[in-house]
Amino acid sequence: MEPFVNEENGKIAGIISYFSIIGWLIAYFALYQNNKTSLASYQLRQTLLFHIVSMVIRFGVGLIIGLVWISSGVFSALSLFNIVYLILFIIWLIGLIGAINSQKKPIPFMGDAAQTMFPSI
Repeated sequence: MEPFVNEENGKIAGIISYFSIIGWLIAYFALYQNNKTSLASYQLRQTLLFHIVSMVIRFGVGLIIGLVWISSGVFSALSLFNIVYLILFIIWLIGLIGAINSQKKPIPFMGDAAQTMFPSI
């Protein structure tokens, strides 16, 4: 007997996955594991790569700004930090809107790559 699949739970899992890596874990283990939908799979793959990339970028930019700040005292590096955060926020917002609208719309720069990188989700 095939388990009951609720598309609404798949949509909710996709939305929750955008709210931090903790949200992704909740969406994956609490909502997705027993109710796998194609929309939830798509959004979970996309948000997993987004969270990984954003953590790496934030760490890298933070390290660069810290080194510049310590070595020269230049505060203009903070502008770079703000631009990076703005770009990540816009990418996140595009993905979240797609999840809310139940669309399989790839987020810029990484959405298509996520689908091939995490095929088992």
